[in-house]
Amino acid sequence: MAKNKTVFYCTQCGYESSGWLGKCPGCGEWNSFVEEPVDSRHGKKGGKLSGAEGIEGFGAPGVPLKIDEIDCGKEGVRDSSGIGELDRVMGGGIVRGSMVLVAGDPGIGKSTLMLMISGHLALSAGRVLYVSGEESERQIKMRAERLGVKEGQLYIYNETSVDSIVSQIDAIKPSYIVLDSIQTLEDDQLTSAPGSVSQVREITARFMRIAKILGITVFIVGHVTKEGSIAGPRVLEHMVDTVLYFEGERHLSYRILRAVKNRFGSTNEIGVFEMRDSGLAEIENPSSAMLEGRPKGVSGTAVVAAMEGSRPMMLEVQALVSGSSLNMPRRMCAGLDYNRVSLLIAVLEKRAGFALGKCDVFINVVGGIRLNEPASDMAVCAAIMSSYRGIPLPSEAVYIGELGLTGEIRSVNNAEKRVNEALRLGFTKIYLPAGNARSISVSPAGGELKYVDNIRSLCAELDSFIGEDGQ
Repeated sequence: MAKNKTVFYCTQCGYESSGWLGKCPGCGEWNSFVEEPVDSRHGKKGGKLSGAEGIEGFGAPGVPLKIDEIDCGKEGVRDSSGIGELDRVMGGGIVRGSMVLVAGDPGIGKSTLMLMISGHLALSAGRVLYVSGEESERQIKMRAERLGVKEGQLYIYNETSVDSIVSQIDAIKPSYIVLDSIQTLEDDQLTSAPGSVSQVREITARFMRIAKILGITVFIVGHVTKEGSIAGPRVLEHMVDTVLYFEGERHLSYRILRAVKNRFGSTNEIGVFEMRDSGLAEIENPSSAMLEGRPKGVSGTAVVAAMEGSRPMMLEVQALVSGSSLNMPRRMCAGLDYNRVSLLIAVLEKRAGFALGKCDVFINVVGGIRLNEPASDMAVCAAIMSSYRGIPLPSEAVYIGELGLTGEIRSVNNAEKRVNEALRLGFTKIYLPAGNARSISVSPAGGELKYVDNIRSLCAELDSFIGEDGQ
């Protein structure tokens, strides 16, 4: 008997090889190759997709068109999801005929979010086919009653066979499809197991053609691995139009929805939600929510005005500096890049004279938010200096600025937006880089803008705080 042909795939990026490799040339991951049978359909000619011949217009031949002759039609229309935070992240709404991937850790709230969206779309935009390969119809109905999803054109289908799903698409003719989740679906013509690289890639390709040719919006739910990548190949990110990541700690109530790819809008926006018994609730003013319960008169805490897309957010940065008996002191970060914090500690030692080489340093961003922009450098340094000296910072102060290797405080973008948000929330002392003095036209009533040009100036300000806040 002839031996079945196999190929090796990287489970992280989808790189294909004829033999096993220890390190993936595509993404550099070690021990990520798995062996799977070669799909017998590869190499076949023809534009039709197997199992979808009954759909009207599927596989219809086309001709090249001039760009001024193309009619956007339905694909240029956006529908509201009924959730303002989600519409913000997606650039103003859901584009018809697009393909959206929603990824996140198991139990983070992906199915809850998709059922809430499906319920709203079924009442306002058209028929919705919700395909679940993990839960029964009764389980989904129980969740829908808890979430308050009303009756509408929402169809629930418990199935894992792609051919059966395609036949129901032909019968129901929905405007929206939800696949929960892509790892549970199976193409009967492939010999590999559900959730494998070849299964996930082929199934996504089939539904991508359905979305583009028929103008049906497809939502794909995907789980992520411990490393934070989508389970299966990361090639899914290149096949879809929009990739949304649902972030947050499972033991915390706040959830962050972030767009890492969006062909129809910005990738800088985030949506903030709170998980409640009745489902996901929008947090329209995340700054107040993140600062709730902030301690006063305690050293090691500072506030930064960070930009998430077009919206400024006030976040609390906490630092704990303590003596260490270890030869290599510990450095731990939650919500900040470890290498960036190490750089800031080195600058504080070299340029400001803080002896942190024999101290353990722990940094935390409250609320489970991850700070990625350099404008948080000044707040991190202020929190570290405050904890090291045991001097509480003023509770009404905000720190905005990027720290350079020579100790200079460099200017940041959107400084006026940050200042306005800080003033709106009642902060009266705002520390800014000296380079932003020209770009700010705000004259705060009852507040004060202080400009610093280097880390030593910030250290001098810290010394002046002795005696404030009851100390």
